Amino acid sequence: MSDGVENGTIVRLARVDARVEPYRWGFAQENGAAIAAHWSRISAGKPAMFNGRVMLQHKAAIRDGVFEASYFETDYADFMTWRDFGHPGPVIRNGFAMAALRANDGAFLCGKMGDHTANPGKVYFAAGTPDREDVRPDGTLDLAGSVTRELGEETGLRVDELSIGEGWTAVIEQGRIAFMREVGIDMAAEAARTLMLRRMQDLEEEELSDIVIVRSVAETEKLDMPPFMRRYLAHIFGEVDFST
Repeated sequence: MSDGVENGTIVRLARVDARVEPYRWGFAQENGAAIAAHWSRISAGKPAMFNGRVMLQHKAAIRDGVFEASYFETDYADFMTWRDFGHPGPVIRNGFAMAALRANDGAFLCGKMGDHTANPGKVYFAAGTPDREDVRPDGTLDLAGSVTRELGEETGLRVDELSIGEGWTAVIEQGRIAFMREVGIDMAAEAARTLMLRRMQDLEEEELSDIVIVRSVAETEKLDMPPFMRRYLAHIFGEVDFST
């Protein structure tokens, strides 16, 4: 990947144009036994972990503020093994959309993943690796739709309760691109957290164990938060992130 797609950068984008296409991923085809063994280990005791089909990014470029990407379909077990093995082989990325949910008092609202999930205890915005539900009939990938779908599935919030921003902020690193979309809720953070916790009790599948309010980068030091999330928050808050 090239053409402005550089690890460690944060880039403002007008839009993301993404399409799913056929692709031969050597890692998945050549490591069947290792993938099966690794999946068996990480999914043991976690029946909620499902080896469904997901979309990963294998080509990308940024031109005139537009992120152009090609994705391919593979098993979730393939992706998790490749991720946990240190992203071997040609450049592939998990290019996913995140709802950067912010209350009207300026605080961000993140989810804490439940112990039954693939990332127990991790704290970040509502998100998910793109899957078949995000693919339109014409083969394009609906990342904007993924933002509101994942937010609704994880917190119970409805689109009509939110203000959805325009454009994206891409946080680019090895093996991952988080496409952040600004989402606002016209409530103070504590009230919004209370609402989400109440809604989460009625969800068909409860992925989150808590909603975490973040008002500064310093507050993230006590959280199990991925570095890319801290970089994004430091970028938005205008602070320096010394965590990495």
